[in-house]
Amino acid sequence: VELPLRALFEAPTVAALAERLSANTSNLRLPPLTRIRTEGATPLSFAQQRLWLLDQLSPGDVSYNIPTALRLLGRVDVEALRRAFEALIRRHESLRTTLSAPDEEPSQHIHAASGWDLPVTDLTHLPESQRDEEAQRVAVTEARRPFHLATGPLMRSALVRLSEEEHLLLVTMHHIVSDGWSMGVLVREVAAFYEALSTGRTPSLPPLPMQYADYATWQREWLQGEALDAQVGYWKQQLSGAPAALELPTDRPRPPTQSHRGSTVPVRLSLPVS
Repeated sequence: VELPLRALFEAPTVAALAERLSANTSNLRLPPLTRIRTEGATPLSFAQQRLWLLDQLSPGDVSYNIPTALRLLGRVDVEALRRAFEALIRRHESLRTTLSAPDEEPSQHIHAASGWDLPVTDLTHLPESQRDEEAQRVAVTEARRPFHLATGPLMRSALVRLSEEEHLLLVTMHHIVSDGWSMGVLVREVAAFYEALSTGRTPSLPPLPMQYADYATWQREWLQGEALDAQVGYWKQQLSGAPAALELPTDRPRPPTQSHRGSTVPVRLSLPVS
């Protein structure tokens, strides 16, 4: 549902925007969002299908890996942490999903929950001055390792031991089953599972009323026929005449083949400016 930009100024609160959205969707016939049976193949969401197609065009591309590294201070119960990830995988179907196209149309397959491996790289044998550098090398290698959508898993975790009181937890997910916002959910829930398991308690989180496959099915049922034609027509009109590529005034010409190589440029702002 699209609202004109002026709506942000005419309705500058969440409540007012909700009223605008409600008015704009009153004529839409949306199917109910309900739990579905996840046995067998289920459809991809449109976002998943886009990422699946990009993966088919560039197999092994790591541009859509989502890596994170968390520094853990204090002693770590490795077995409890491994079981925390096991509980997370059991809770979220998308983290035990693979995607393939045995026929012409790609689909997703949700697998039964199983054990989880948490490999540990021990760097305590190195001089202390070299451990951070080696940990960074391990983290970069892990972040750049490609995923295979058809075989999975589409999430990995690993632990780097810097000392008995310091570890680096590496978690990498493919964007087709996660996003940046979801990483916050993952960290909170792993922490909750770990806190319970490391103290001998049974983890207790409220059951999830919906899973991502439910949303994907709902989206496909809604966006078809006239509803899909209306959405496609709107964006064709909005993007009419748009350039094929965004030619920014860069200091070097665009290379003939995209390499995805990049870097960072640190910038410091003075206190008065910030």
